[in-house]
Amino acid sequence: QVQLEESGGGLAQAGGSLRLSCAASERTFGTYAMGWFRQAPEKEREFVASISRVGQTTYYSESVEGRFTIARDTAKNIIYLQMNSLKLEDTAVYYCAAGGTAAFIRQGELNGWGRGTQVTVSS
Repeated sequence: QVQLEESGGGLAQAGGSLRLSCAASERTFGTYAMGWFRQAPEKEREFVASISRVGQTTYYSESVEGRFTIARDTAKNIIYLQMNSLKLEDTAVYYCAAGGTAAFIRQGELNGWGRGTQVTVSS
């Protein structure tokens, strides 16, 4: 069973930064690639970033490429999403997700996800 728990969301100003964390069970972390999705009000959930199981491959959506960085800490069973140069349109609920590969996650083929954490960017 995939177990994921997000944290680190909150309020930030446009141009600022936030770092999201996603804690996983040891089994989940060792088995799956991981990633992030987000869902803004009245919009569909969209892919943000993914990272392979051993961290050598990453994918990003065009809207966050160059601003967001995904990373995984194997010792702590945590993945991070460092979000810099935040924009108003980054406001959304961010969900951590697990999948077979980073590419599968990018395609929306998931094995599970967390409950989400709210990120709000203000002007």
